[in-house]
Amino acid sequence: MELELRNQLCFALYSASRAMTAVYRPMLDELGVTYPQYLVMLVLWERDGLTVKELGSELHLDSGTLSPLLKRLEAAGLLTRSRSADDERSVTVSLTATGLALRARAADIPGRLLCETGLTGAEVTELRDTLTRLTDTIQRRNS
Repeated sequence: MELELRNQLCFALYSASRAMTAVYRPMLDELGVTYPQYLVMLVLWERDGLTVKELGSELHLDSGTLSPLLKRLEAAGLLTRSRSADDERSVTVSLTATGLALRARAADIPGRLLCETGLTGAEVTELRDTLTRLTDTIQRRNS
């Protein structure tokens, strides 16, 4: 019984993640960004001018994964990357005017997504908080 697929937390999380990404896809297609690119934009809309290292920390991504995302967003004119004059290894990521303007076009995504889930706002908040605790616990134990 314990080894049945339907009883696995990992599979429920995996399936939910795939379903959520599928719901996001048409909304993000309207904006011209992928889901990982949208996550980058969310962080920068919250706190512009982060270093690549800070951005990677927020998104739990290493620079090898993050750099191609940033390169594509820069090519799309949504952000710029600039090396620090003090430390050539440090790269600051900043939104362009186009990147800032995209935020207004994305403003309705959370509400549209909520409608697609069939959950109440309180249920979404509870689920998000539970998943955040799960992630934090696992990362603490594996670091």
